[in-house]
Amino acid sequence: MDLMPPRPIDSLLATYAESHRNPRNELIHFICVPAIVFALLGMLWSVHPGLALLVGMVSMPYYIKLSVPFAAGMLLMSAAMLGLLAAVPAAQVFALSLTIFVVAWVGQFIGHKIEGKKPSFFDDLRFLLIGPLFVLGFLYRRLNIKY
Repeated sequence: MDLMPPRPIDSLLATYAESHRNPRNELIHFICVPAIVFALLGMLWSVHPGLALLVGMVSMPYYIKLSVPFAAGMLLMSAAMLGLLAAVPAAQVFALSLTIFVVAWVGQFIGHKIEGKKPSFFDDLRFLLIGPLFVLGFLYRRLNIKY
C-alpha cells in the first residue's frame, strides 16, 4: 500500500497542535491569534495603510504554497481586518492596535502557562504564520471545507 507523505501544511499544523491541546488554551488562541493579526496590521496601518496591505500580501505566496484554501481564507480575513481599520479614526488606530496587541499576547502566554508548554514559535518562527491557519483550520472543519 502506497502511503502519501503528509503535506507540509498537515505536518506544521500537527506540530503546532502539540502545544495547543488544552481546551482553555485553544479558546484563548482562537480569540488572541486573530486579535494579534488585527493589531499588527493596525500598527502597520498607522504608519501607512499601504504598509499594512504590503505585509499582508507578502505572506500570501507562503500561504499559497502551503494551501490555496488557507491562502484564500487569510486573504479574506486580512481584507476584513483592513476594512475595519479603515473605519477606525486614523488618530485612534495605533493606540487601539497597541492595546489589543499587548492584551492578546498576555492572553497567549497565559494560555501557554495553562497548557504547560512553550509557544511553538520559540522553536520555529514560521509558527507565527501558522497560528492563524490553526484557527482557520478549526473554522474550516466546522464548515466542512477541505484545506
